Amino acid sequence: MMVARPTGKGMSVTSVLVTGGAGFIGSNLVARALNDERIDRVVVVDDFSTGRRENLEGFDVEVIEASILDHEVLLSALQGIDAVVHLAAVPSVPRSIKDPVTSHSVNATGTLMLLEACRATGVQYVVGASSSSVYGSNPALPKHEREWVRPLSPYAVSKLATEQYLLTYQSSYELDTLALRFFNVYGPGQPAGHAYAAVVPAFVDALLRDAPLPVNGDGEQSRDFTYVGTVCQVLLDAVNRKVTHEEPVNLAYGTRTTLNELIRELELVAGKAAQVEYGPERPGDVRHSQAANDSLRALFPDVVPEELGKGLAETLRWFEGELAR
Repeated sequence: MMVARPTGKGMSVTSVLVTGGAGFIGSNLVARALNDERIDRVVVVDDFSTGRRENLEGFDVEVIEASILDHEVLLSALQGIDAVVHLAAVPSVPRSIKDPVTSHSVNATGTLMLLEACRATGVQYVVGASSSSVYGSNPALPKHEREWVRPLSPYAVSKLATEQYLLTYQSSYELDTLALRFFNVYGPGQPAGHAYAAVVPAFVDALLRDAPLPVNGDGEQSRDFTYVGTVCQVLLDAVNRKVTHEEPVNLAYGTRTTLNELIRELELVAGKAAQVEYGPERPGDVRHSQAANDSLRALFPDVVPEELGKGLAETLRWFEGELAR
């Protein structure tokens, strides 16, 4: 069984760069990092193409508005940085099908440029976000990191490139990296109300507005939903202990919830019945997703995942606050 190994710099990290730090996961991570006594400086690089400025309001962070495709900006931003959490990406399977070039440029080429900038500045540790979408048409359940991958969308291809660049820089340049495959992350701060909204915010937003919940397909497709707070715990633990691994690591806890079950759970949490509107399946969507989590639990034994019901309650509470404003 593989275990975490520290780098030669020791166990203390003080300065962290978060790419995509104004996004949903990034801003949740920044908030938690600022309350972590082991971290005394947080720098964010974000071009605000998908991230929101208001996500960082009131935070004591250095914000650099720029694309990760800007090499000179990266070289400057990485000065004095001990570790990088790489979350910047153009998300969404449907968006990548509509515009595959942009997805590739930001997700794949952007990762390469970041790693090159780290190499040039001597930054030794990078943890980055891949995606469960890389499994694609592989029907295995649960999905183990050593299973074959067959991406079904340009987004999935670009995230496969992301993780493989991270791992290649381990073997080629001795850079300490960790590639985490995220599985359907949800929670407070995740936007709804646009064509590429993820399923949980789309459902919660519709439920609170007494609008039909939009389901693509029959609702029996399943996902391994992971609360954003749990994801941030893993990321901060990785940064503080400089956890590395020579293979991708699933970041999910082996749950499998159909969309119809998700709707029923939301109804329980909200205390109200939902209207549901079923439509055609979306091209590029995976039918079922569930993570094998042996590697994750071995590497991060102290992280306890949030239960779906509690995570949905926190998400619902945040959306109610947003609607009230």
